[in-house]
Amino acid sequence: MTSHNKHPQLFSFEFYPPKTEEGVVSLQSVRNQLAALKPDFFSVTFGAGGSTRDKTLDTVIDIQSKGILAAPHLSCVGSTKDNIRTILKNYQDNGISKIVALRGDLPSGMLSAGEFRYANELVDFIRAETGDDFQIHVAAYPEVHPQASSAAEDFKNFKRKVDAGANAAITQYFYNADAYFYFLDTCEKNGINIPIVPGIMPITQYAQLFRFSEMCGADIPRWLRKRLEGFGDDRASIQAFGAELVTQLCQRLLNNGAPGLHFYTMNQAAPTLAILNNLELKTDA
Repeated sequence: MTSHNKHPQLFSFEFYPPKTEEGVVSLQSVRNQLAALKPDFFSVTFGAGGSTRDKTLDTVIDIQSKGILAAPHLSCVGSTKDNIRTILKNYQDNGISKIVALRGDLPSGMLSAGEFRYANELVDFIRAETGDDFQIHVAAYPEVHPQASSAAEDFKNFKRKVDAGANAAITQYFYNADAYFYFLDTCEKNGINIPIVPGIMPITQYAQLFRFSEMCGADIPRWLRKRLEGFGDDRASIQAFGAELVTQLCQRLLNNGAPGLHFYTMNQAAPTLAILNNLELKTDA
């Protein structure tokens, strides 16, 4: 395995837009706790077919107003060029300089993908419309996208996004570090040298993790599944075991040259803080 140490190690945290006033207040508290770690940026997800579009923008503006870079997710499936053009203009007007560009999922009941079928078309469009105004992050799938016809085809799709002008990639979460390192080696062999940041999902409960993993194609190794099932409803034990396991994963990734970590926080601070405290990452604070 080659060493991949060529990018500075940066950390980022992902939120979803809160649906209630209570959620807004709760997220502000979570954000303040994580902001103390001086992250590179916070990203904010975008619902299927843009269903949370305004809430995504509101959340991002709120984060930026506190002096932290925020990166809205932008999914293009089911969208039109005019629609995306309007969103990009809105982001520019609000001083947003980073975007996570995704294909996204078709909202249920919608049959047509709209004017964009793939994320590389969105990256292409953002570059054509706005030049280098935005730093564009895209998704990567070390364990292969669940809808890909093959691993080779999936990698070609990833390369198209990079060739269209992506600056960096964030991976789907995984618990098998070798899948990530193999993906990096494949990138290197194909002349791809943008930072590819591992997505990290803290383990806080088994049922939810299993459901997410089924949907997004992330593999929960059999031994890990069995260990988690063995804890039953003992949430405290699951969280303690999860924090230790994910800390070891993060340490291995960083030791072997990962350019940072992107945490899927699920709008909670404690599970992510537990891992970062274990890693004893020093901040400027």
